[in-house]
Amino acid sequence: MMGYEHMNQMTMTTTGMMKNFNKVGPINIPRKKTTRRSVSAIDGGGAATAAAAGEGDRPQDLKTLDLSGMSLASLSASSINLASISKLDLSNNNIQQIPESLVARMLNLWTLDLHSNQLKTLPNSIGCLSKLKVLNVSGNNLQALPKTIEDCRSLEELNANFNELTTLPDTIGFELTNLTKLSVNSNKLIVLPSSLGHLTSLRVLDARLNHLGSLPEDLENLVNLQVLNVSQNFQHLKTLPYSVGLLISLVELDVSYNGIKVLPDSIGCLRKIQKLSVEGNPLVSPPFEVVENGLEAVKQYMSEKMTESNKKTPTKKKLWGIGKMVKFKTFHGLSSSPGRSPGRRTGGDSHGDEREGFINVSDYRQIDGIASPRHVSLFNPRRLLSPLSAYFSPPRYR
Repeated sequence: MMGYEHMNQMTMTTTGMMKNFNKVGPINIPRKKTTRRSVSAIDGGGAATAAAAGEGDRPQDLKTLDLSGMSLASLSASSINLASISKLDLSNNNIQQIPESLVARMLNLWTLDLHSNQLKTLPNSIGCLSKLKVLNVSGNNLQALPKTIEDCRSLEELNANFNELTTLPDTIGFELTNLTKLSVNSNKLIVLPSSLGHLTSLRVLDARLNHLGSLPEDLENLVNLQVLNVSQNFQHLKTLPYSVGLLISLVELDVSYNGIKVLPDSIGCLRKIQKLSVEGNPLVSPPFEVVENGLEAVKQYMSEKMTESNKKTPTKKKLWGIGKMVKFKTFHGLSSSPGRSPGRRTGGDSHGDEREGFINVSDYRQIDGIASPRHVSLFNPRRLLSPLSAYFSPPRYR
């Protein structure tokens, strides 16, 4: 057996090795190169430097730059090659202004995250970001977006939630044709620009918690729209356009907590709809008992209502001039019966001589002597297409 003194000596040796090991410090485990850069490079040396992981991490090799949550108040970037950055995260800071020159140099930027700052405006040079795909400016104090944002024609996602926006650029829908997601909830928007109807790539439109009084009329061109949320505009939004029911790809529609009394009949045409939220509205059509039976009951009710409405709508007769003179032995022209103005209908009378577009047979006078020069002018096209009282009387000679 091993002696007590020998065992004690081995224990002391092991303890000494552990003390030496602890002096080495933590082991550096190789990690994937990150984009966390020094604040001094951006803030002019006014803040503490954050560690940059990885050797040889030079500015010209940067792909993404993460400066979020560093209490930055201002920006300057004289020591960074901004043209090499594809993603810039400046979120959760105290930035009040973005320098025009800084943005203009980010020619290869794909993603720009500025959410949760103190921005009141965006630089006009943002239009230089022709490759920008994702822009997040939510949680700021923006009252408007610069018109130059329309030049970011590669933009696919625009998040401007929780600002003070009262309007969007009028022609934004004509230019940002690649936009798939537009989030502008929790602002002060009164209307959405009519040009939004041209965003044919749009899949998500979130405009809840605003002051919207109406929606654009021509929404049917949004053929890829899957989610439409205009809830919680409260008393401001009282009607929906008929075109809402023509959104062929719509899966989710949320119009809850508004002042809507009547849903458009076209809702019955939404074949792909899976979720319909209408609570919090003073609905009359469809009635509450239909709504509580679920989505399919609402669709059926609106579809039946639309069919019934189409049956009651009279077909308008087209007036193409003289037409045929065989039917009812009359001209298919404007009515000129005594006591009636041309084109006027008398309510509730279904007789042939009272219908719009026909002349009462009793008003027709046979024309004698049609071969004589005296009556040749009666068949002038202007006379035949004009009211009888004016042109079916013998011409006067001087």
